[in-house]
Amino acid sequence: MRYAIVIEKAGENFSVHVPDLPGCVATGPTAEEAKTQIREAIEFHLEGLLEDGLVIPQPASRVGYVEVAA
Repeated sequence: MRYAIVIEKAGENFSVHVPDLPGCVATGPTAEEAKTQIREAIEFHLEGLLEDGLVIPQPASRVGYVEVAA
């Protein structure tokens, strides 16, 4: 499965969350490290859902950009 992630600068670190998996978050000192951490967090999150007998949400979020004049 392929989930959309949102990476944000958070002070000295980067924060990442998954819109389709509420509560699935990670941080890291760089954007790349945060991306690695969120991959592990997603796997852990999905394993937990399965163990609890819950349905794994299908990826549904889309990512896009809008250009505006500054």
